[in-house]
Amino acid sequence: MALSDETKAELHELAGRYPEARSALLPMLHLVQSTEGNVTNEGIELCAEILGISAAEVSGVSTFYTMYKRRPMGKHHVGVCTNTLCAVMGGDAIFERLKDHLDVGNDETTDDGKITLEHIECNAACDFAPVMMVNWEFFDNQTPESAIEVVDKLRAGKKVQATRGATITSWRAAERVLAGFEDGLVDEGPAAAGPSLVGLEIAAEKGWSAPSVAEAKAKPDATPDDKVGAVEQADTSRAESETKAAVSDDGGSKK
Repeated sequence: MALSDETKAELHELAGRYPEARSALLPMLHLVQSTEGNVTNEGIELCAEILGISAAEVSGVSTFYTMYKRRPMGKHHVGVCTNTLCAVMGGDAIFERLKDHLDVGNDETTDDGKITLEHIECNAACDFAPVMMVNWEFFDNQTPESAIEVVDKLRAGKKVQATRGATITSWRAAERVLAGFEDGLVDEGPAAAGPSLVGLEIAAEKGWSAPSVAEAKAKPDATPDDKVGAVEQADTSRAESETKAAVSDDGGSKK
């Protein structure tokens, strides 16, 4: 099917959002996928024409990044992390169970067209391993059983809520968001939780804070150890000043 006039207009709109038009190529390819279900030859040629670059350049980008698909995708994309930590924590077992349950191999789509299954090298959520993603939304701390429950609900058309993110819509709808067109679901669900916030909670508990801009710029060529020492010295100086001020306020004398 030919790209619609509306999609062509939105591709031009994306190209106009950037000082250098070719910077819009990545979102433009996501937009093509949102309407066509994958990166089509027509989509490649139109992107090249709008950006004033060759179709070979566009094709090179679309085949370099794994988020761009040259074959039609299912309604939902299910990606299971099988990188080291997730694999050790059970990611490999989840992926194998899903392959058997859905009767598909890697990067294949179920006969009903509902699920495309893919193993992902890293979902960038190691603190919640093993992790699965549906249309790029996080499903944390998964097991083979919980993963099967998720895909069964998706195939049945039931509501599915991401662990940290929005209600699941479809892969094409998610691709449109990645292209830069909001769907109004940005505030659904927590964006960060649990292990991701531990460091922030410890810092708040201990009163830690990042150095000021002035402190960070004080020794621009310093080594990491020097910078740590500078921050510690700044903290000490600040603490001494606060102590002296407190003594003074209490009527004490300063030498």
